[in-house]
Amino acid sequence: MISRRKFLAATSLTGASIVAGNKSFSKVLEGNSSTPVLNSPIVISTWDFGIAANAAAWEVLKNKGRALDAVEKGVHVPEADESNQSVGYGGLPDRDGRVTLDACIMDELGNCGSVAALEHILHPISVARLVMEKTPHVMLVGAGALQFALEQGFKKENLLTPASEKAWKEWLKNAKYQPEINIENRLFSPTKLPGNQYNHDTIGMLAIDAAGNMSGACTTSGMAYKMHGRVGDSPIIGAGLYVDNEVGGATSTGVGEEVIRNVGSFLVVELMRQGYPPEEACKEAVMRIIRKKPNTAKEIQVGFLALNKKGEYGAYAIQQGFSYAVCNEKDQKLLVKANSYS
Repeated sequence: MISRRKFLAATSLTGASIVAGNKSFSKVLEGNSSTPVLNSPIVISTWDFGIAANAAAWEVLKNKGRALDAVEKGVHVPEADESNQSVGYGGLPDRDGRVTLDACIMDELGNCGSVAALEHILHPISVARLVMEKTPHVMLVGAGALQFALEQGFKKENLLTPASEKAWKEWLKNAKYQPEINIENRLFSPTKLPGNQYNHDTIGMLAIDAAGNMSGACTTSGMAYKMHGRVGDSPIIGAGLYVDNEVGGATSTGVGEEVIRNVGSFLVVELMRQGYPPEEACKEAVMRIIRKKPNTAKEIQVGFLALNKKGEYGAYAIQQGFSYAVCNEKDQKLLVKANSYS
């Protein structure tokens, strides 16, 4: 049994090692062992359009800003991009022609906030942050989320662009709803390959700031032509996004129902806690989906993206076509094609 004197001496030495850390790494105490923590900023995000989102986040990170501010500013970019038909403004509507948005955000302290089925607000991620900071709740939905947003000074806007309205009216002619793998590409041309600049989907973003702290954000307009009121994994803490500042963070993209059933992002983080590298953790989460529903998995896409506290990152998907963007001091426009099961 350790004496009080020895305990105080040990904790004093630990504190000194944190202060005396070199340029790249410091040490944090985790139980009885120390784990190196990256002290150089990095931000990663899903899909090719993550490059532009990362650039906005990097403006915060390179000036020693907080990771929470970086991920919020970063995902603002696709939220406001009308050419991106599955995130924010310009997103494809539900089967009733209504654009409903889902988003969540989580900081290094485990604080989190989310909104679901939110209409008429350009930046749902910022509403989610205010849910986290100004209410005792984690999630607000539908009309209540809109009421809160308006009370906080957000402007009510029409998010259904002419292009998305036209696509919805074309869909109504047959009105057969079925999730399709990488359907975003076929919105433009069947000749476009998955994972290129035409590929649009939920954006999930993870960042580590100069202080070594991590935050994450996830935002989407959800499945095109979904049932009104459908909520996917994107605003669900532990499903579409999870951050543990001792270990790392994870986010997901694709058919959210299967991510929710497996609490996917939480699973990835817990696997990293057990020692799995980020890509291997993502792969195991994908394999659990496949093992539970092998026939369903043949017809859908789900991908996970992860970042640990060492700054190591990785991703894995069920189907080919999932890409992610990486931004750090060495490269602000790195695009990586994720490995996949098929």
